[in-house]
Amino acid sequence: MTQQQATGGSLLMDCLIGLGAYKGFGVPGESYLAVLDAMYDRADKFELILCRHEGGAAYMAEAWGKLTGTPGICFVTRGPGATNASIGIHTAMQNSSPMLVFVGQVGTDMRGREAFQEIDYTHYFGKVAKWVCEIDDADRIPELIARAWTTALSGRPGPVIVALPENMLRAASARPPCGPVKVPEPALSSAQITQLQDYLCAAQRPVVLYGGSGWTATAARQLETFAAANDVPLVAAFRYHDICDNHHPCFVGDAGVGMLGYIKTLLRDADMIVALNIRFGEMTTDGYDLFDLPKMAATLIHSNVSDAELGKIYIADLPLQAGPNAMAEALAGIRLAQNADRKAWCGAAKAAYDDSFTVAAQPGALDMGAVLAHLRDVLPDDAIVTNGAGNFATWPSKFIKYNKDMRLLAPQSGAMGYGLPAALAAKAHDADRFVLCFAGDGDFQMNCAELGTGMQAGLYPIVLIVNNGSYGTIRMHQERNYPHRVSGTELQNPDFAGLARSYGFYGETVETTDQFAAAFERAMQSKTGAVLNLIVATEAITPRLSIDDLRNAGA
Repeated sequence: MTQQQATGGSLLMDCLIGLGAYKGFGVPGESYLAVLDAMYDRADKFELILCRHEGGAAYMAEAWGKLTGTPGICFVTRGPGATNASIGIHTAMQNSSPMLVFVGQVGTDMRGREAFQEIDYTHYFGKVAKWVCEIDDADRIPELIARAWTTALSGRPGPVIVALPENMLRAASARPPCGPVKVPEPALSSAQITQLQDYLCAAQRPVVLYGGSGWTATAARQLETFAAANDVPLVAAFRYHDICDNHHPCFVGDAGVGMLGYIKTLLRDADMIVALNIRFGEMTTDGYDLFDLPKMAATLIHSNVSDAELGKIYIADLPLQAGPNAMAEALAGIRLAQNADRKAWCGAAKAAYDDSFTVAAQPGALDMGAVLAHLRDVLPDDAIVTNGAGNFATWPSKFIKYNKDMRLLAPQSGAMGYGLPAALAAKAHDADRFVLCFAGDGDFQMNCAELGTGMQAGLYPIVLIVNNGSYGTIRMHQERNYPHRVSGTELQNPDFAGLARSYGFYGETVETTDQFAAAFERAMQSKTGAVLNLIVATEAITPRLSIDDLRNAGA
């Protein structure tokens, strides 16, 4: 039977649907009109959520990939559209999130002439993406789209860029669309499991430092089982708080921005670091000062789904190319000899973690410490929390305990403006799930127009703007390095509550601590989401911690 011919745009959409995609994010452009036309005929199978800026669309696709473990789909036009989207692509790379970005491209007959909005995407994105390809022949769409999907998911997940020349999208093809692909996860051999057990049995103070993407809920529970059976502290890498249950007796905190003193001491005193699926980024290593380079003093067991991460920063005593789920399954079966000193050591770290939630009164009429204490009492057990970048992000990262069903979507790249688009993507995935976004006043204004995306698509999270009238992180460093010489960091802000109402959201300004609980209840009752503008003191840049050990943590 002869396959009926279709346009390249139609074949592309049939391939994506065949691979399992059913929702994407984008800004329209004339460079991929044939794809938009194909979406019209497949509206019952694929929904394009119309965004206000390509950066916001790319953030949404990245958050979708991080939340679901399947590639987030983003469509942008050529030139300015692609360059606008680059911030989300960089975020996906540093977050290790699977993502496919489809970019309209000039026709193949114009390529190389610096035609209108022409960019060589292979050179432009370079190592910011895992792979960049351009499809010149419509017959190759099934092959290259299947490869792009596989590449985004395999090894260390990340973003893939696919350029789509206009004339290719209009060309006819009789090729059948691709179907689902399977991506294997590398596992441990029996010999490696024996080695792993032997190393662990020789340790007196092992710590598991874990993170990365690709985790299943089963694997997280298996890691917790190993820790509980053996009194091994669990430390989350930067912004991976939500993998393990923070209420677990062995979860002792995170190694990230503003690393607390007791975590630094714990990691330095450990005689073994089990680095599970992490890439040893700057934040998790306290600027690469926490461990000696290239060989740390502790015995290092480093497992990662990608062999490229093994030995990249630190030389491991036992390097293991294995996915997080295979590694957690292997650990769950290991039992160490009972050790009273190790049990006490782990318990002391847990007590320090619990103590870290007690903070001194914050300056100003609205105390964020009290706000977070209230949120810990009222957040649903399956809440999704998002944040962008800035000192305000210390609050959701240090003062919320993430249980096994909660999720955290936050940028490893420290990219401002991420929180609101990520919250909208979470709502796009599950409209009934409670989603709370933390934003700074400068951070929020990077992508506040995406409230229009929420209004149009019916996506309604709650947004808390921690408004101190400044670019707080830069102001903090400025005051530290150039005291009393504030320049370029003060902000004049609009009426955020009024702005929210103009987009159909509930909006309210909160100026005192005692106003917050009632305002948050009204926000939770709103059918159209909410934006609460929290007015905090300008000097409330970082939390004032009440324990001497924590005061010395740094920022």
